[in-house]
Amino acid sequence: MKGRVITKIKGFYYVQVEETTYECRLRGILKKKNNKDNCVTGDLVEFGEDGFITKVYPRQNIIHRPLVSNIDYLVIQFSALDPKFDIGRFNILLLNAFYYKIKPVAVINKIELLDEEGLKELKGQLDFLKGLDIEVFYISTYENIGVEKVKDYIKDKITAFGGPSGAGKSSLLNMLQEEKVLEIGETSRKHSRGKHTTKGTTLLPMENGGWVIDTPGFSSIELPPIKTVDELAGLFTEFNEYRNCKYSNCIHINEPECGIKNELNHGISQSRYDFYLWCYKFYSEERWNKY
Repeated sequence: MKGRVITKIKGFYYVQVEETTYECRLRGILKKKNNKDNCVTGDLVEFGEDGFITKVYPRQNIIHRPLVSNIDYLVIQFSALDPKFDIGRFNILLLNAFYYKIKPVAVINKIELLDEEGLKELKGQLDFLKGLDIEVFYISTYENIGVEKVKDYIKDKITAFGGPSGAGKSSLLNMLQEEKVLEIGETSRKHSRGKHTTKGTTLLPMENGGWVIDTPGFSSIELPPIKTVDELAGLFTEFNEYRNCKYSNCIHINEPECGIKNELNHGISQSRYDFYLWCYKFYSEERWNKY
């Protein structure tokens, strides 16, 4: 049978096939590898009637905090106020999403705290997302505004959630899930067994299909381990259309006739270019120039 690993507990893998969950273990070469990522939550696997997993299908992506694979969307959730929206931190999480090859989705919570002018200003800050084909949802979990639109958009997908504390992720996750988050030791009403789970390692079923998972690793402000300036520029997907620079090794900073700089405030927003410069300075000082 073929199914999806929805959690791993002490060497046991719980694999869901339609409405049934099977307790499985690894067999043969998969077990001998003894790697933490030989089979992880989110993997599509093949297993037999004896409950042994014999094949792990190729992954579309994998992250390590927590260890989970095959994520369709990363919801980058911030609050409009309390705490105030931070465009710099938002851009860092966006960069991580592109690095790990996960489609980002922006969710801005607590819009009930903004007046009309404040909401207009916030939307202006995020206007560049239109050019990146990234959906933005302005919601209020407190007043239940926009939550259904988010639920419909991520239906039947595996969706990870990241963002700073105080943005209301737990509130949104509990509104999306089939049941509330179960703490360690509680028993699932559906399967009548101890879950022993945490939000960080378990795919949680949604009411209308699909799964959600909290990803604390995407709540940090760490930049991904980018190795070259060309790799960095490639993660700014809006640059790709305009990389018709005079010099093939252009790093889009001081070079003349740079296609990127020529598009500032036209195809490329100034704030995104400023973030690119900040990233370049960080990597040059902290990583690239040390080797």
